[in-house]
Amino acid sequence: MKKDQEYVAKIEKAISQKYGKDTIQNPKNNWDDEKEEEHKEQIKKITKKEHKIQEKNEKIKVEGFFVSKKLLTREQKRTCPVCEVYTFKIKDDVYLNKFDCCYKCYVQWVIDREERWKKGWRPSEDIKKRLEEYDS
Repeated sequence: MKKDQEYVAKIEKAISQKYGKDTIQNPKNNWDDEKEEEHKEQIKKITKKEHKIQEKNEKIKVEGFFVSKKLLTREQKRTCPVCEVYTFKIKDDVYLNKFDCCYKCYVQWVIDREERWKKGWRPSEDIKKRLEEYDS
């Protein structure tokens, strides 16, 4: 037992000579109530982050399949509010998100009129009907 204590003392002495006295100190020596509170706050922040990550990755069973919960809560735009066409094209997704219309309507109604479009102008039903008749 005495040999073990002497061996530990020699190792501690070698470590303190090489890395400094702080390396062999007991961590409790510099610990106080302020550091304890700071530590508790850090643990709370980490726990909140972990819960958010878990919620994002949570899977829900829908019709026999597991689907990410964040996909179910996200509203997807698939129907163009201007021409009322339902689409799955990636190109349309971009224009639906940016201009609230599909690519076809963007080409027809928005190009060179972006300011007016952003202010809220949309083609009336009468204009759309006349265009359909003209195209037919």
